[in-house]
Amino acid sequence: MKKRALFALGGFIASTTAALAGGMIDDPLLSFVKVDQFELRDAEGGNSFVWDAQGWVGYDLKKLWIKTEGERVGGETEEAEVQFLYSRSFARYWDVQAGWRRDIRPEPNRDWAVLGVQGLAPYFFEVDAALFVGTDGRTAARLEAEYEFLITQRLILTPDIEFNLYGKDDPLTGVGSGLSDMELGLRLRYEIRREFAPYVGVNWIRKFGGTADFARVVGASTNDVQWVAGLRAWF
Repeated sequence: MKKRALFALGGFIASTTAALAGGMIDDPLLSFVKVDQFELRDAEGGNSFVWDAQGWVGYDLKKLWIKTEGERVGGETEEAEVQFLYSRSFARYWDVQAGWRRDIRPEPNRDWAVLGVQGLAPYFFEVDAALFVGTDGRTAARLEAEYEFLITQRLILTPDIEFNLYGKDDPLTGVGSGLSDMELGLRLRYEIRREFAPYVGVNWIRKFGGTADFARVVGASTNDVQWVAGLRAWF
């Protein structure tokens, strides 16, 4: 129930505000930011810093989203992307999203048109799925999902999974066609406040096919188990 309430925060606040105001403000302008991962990882090739955050501003049924994620290793940014999306609610707890994604790292930069959905699947699995269309016939797809197990009201265990697929090889960025990589995570967080929670956990990353071949050429790992510690926050 907590997960559903958090994801539907905009609608909840909008309806509550309208009720308190006696119906004077039916659909106020709202904003929301969630830092899902802000963490250090003890990886095979050395420690790395990873971020994954998103936020929106808008109204109950339509919003502008910004999403960003990336990784720094040895003081260098190895992966970084940002997305700017228009989002429209089409069902309870579900939004359709469209916009633009830019891969800032690795170079050369890649630009993609984005079409996706984000919301809560049955049994309150949080899902973010998107299709990407880039220049020169490039295509990609991504699926992310996570779930929350409430051990206590403040101690929460969160498994998550992410898949990335690409339609063609891109040797310049080290990406192979087909299933490129999979990431599985398990994080245990303690909510000091609902909006502020440190966590520890473990993360497993596996590269496949052509992406794994490109990684081997440069001496990078294709299979890595990482211990993580970080902070999750929202406001």
